[in-house]
Amino acid sequence: QVQLVESGGRLVQAGGSLRLSCAASGLIFSTYRMGWFRQAPGKTRDFVAAIRGNSENIYYADSAKGRFTISRDNAKNTVYLQMNSLEPEDTAVYYCAAARYYSRSYHLTDVYDYWGQGTQVTVSS
Repeated sequence: QVQLVESGGRLVQAGGSLRLSCAASGLIFSTYRMGWFRQAPGKTRDFVAAIRGNSENIYYADSAKGRFTISRDNAKNTVYLQMNSLEPEDTAVYYCAAARYYSRSYHLTDVYDYWGQGTQVTVSS
């Protein structure tokens, strides 16, 4: 079956950096669009970034532009989220997700078929 396993989340000070990883198995990774979302306590799960199969298109939420970079290594079945200049407002559980079919609605959770269990990122002020 399909599995997505995130890692890399931890406690970091404001202004610091983290790189999250999401290892995928059970699917033809290069054919899936991958996305990162985050969910803070009591809030909705929000889009962060997405990347198409061969990295030909990349999308970011406004909150991520200029600070976060999504990338993927299809040989390793892994998608990454490099996060720089972290702020306390970035504190959340970060989830990776995989979408089998193309959709313009890359920012919506509904278009993703598989989800990881999440990794906690905490940014202290």
